[in-house]
Amino acid sequence: MDEIRESLLKESKAARRDKFGRAISFSALLLIVVVVVSIFYFVASKGLATFFVNKVNIWDFLTGTKWAPGQVDAHGKAFVGAAPMITGSFLVTFLSALIATPFAIGTAVFMTEISPKRGAKILGPVTELLVGIPSVVYGFIGVSVLVPFMRATFGGSGFGILSGSMVLFVMILPTVTSMTVDTLKAVPRHYRESALALGATRWQMIYKVILRGATPGILTAVVFGMARAFGEALAVQMVVGNAALMPQNLTSPAATLTSVLTQGIGNTVMGSLENNALWSLALILLLMSLVFNTVIRAIAKKGAM
Repeated sequence: MDEIRESLLKESKAARRDKFGRAISFSALLLIVVVVVSIFYFVASKGLATFFVNKVNIWDFLTGTKWAPGQVDAHGKAFVGAAPMITGSFLVTFLSALIATPFAIGTAVFMTEISPKRGAKILGPVTELLVGIPSVVYGFIGVSVLVPFMRATFGGSGFGILSGSMVLFVMILPTVTSMTVDTLKAVPRHYRESALALGATRWQMIYKVILRGATPGILTAVVFGMARAFGEALAVQMVVGNAALMPQNLTSPAATLTSVLTQGIGNTVMGSLENNALWSLALILLLMSLVFNTVIRAIAKKGAM
């Protein structure tokens, strides 16, 4: 009887494997949390030093229009106005998303509703190929083709917000398209059948039923593409002009948060005002990524209701 009781109470091999798997999963989750918290702490401690150590006014930092951390005015205040870079980042992000959204929706509708077979054979591989192209290649194409075209068409140097937006448009297009395709495929089939049974044409069914039913997913795809555009560095740096000035128009040279960061972070001394100011720009980028993720979660939650 004792042997039977011991065999029944003894932990089985499957139970040990289950416990080991849960331990591994918890450890991985804990590691991710620690890494994320560490990144936030490191960037925040560096970025906030501009305001607590160097005594820069946060409002002057966000609204100032002159970026020259190595210079000071008559009152000894440094020129660390980040408004030109913040404005440039938002302009290229929203403009690229505005251009990419109709192209992405049109391509996704063709691939799912108009011609699924051709879409899967032709547009599917093309979209996947665009995703795999490195950003430096987009930048080189922009400098070699797009910038001369802008110069010949609109005058000026050819570098500017419009050039950066066009490069970002091509870069985020496959991301928004692939997510929109998945969203349209997720719309229940009986939505289509019900609309057609009620006498709707194919275009009425697509416009009034399919796209409306997929609106939360499409919005999520657009915001996801905007998040990628906002954080893009190399390709934008090569075509935007890298002039830390308030954009006068879409064709004037400008700068973004990422372009100023990549140019200046390696040329400053750790702990100096110039270095801390760049970390403050990195903190803004990190906070904006939080904003984009919060918006995506809010859209997904609303769509699930």
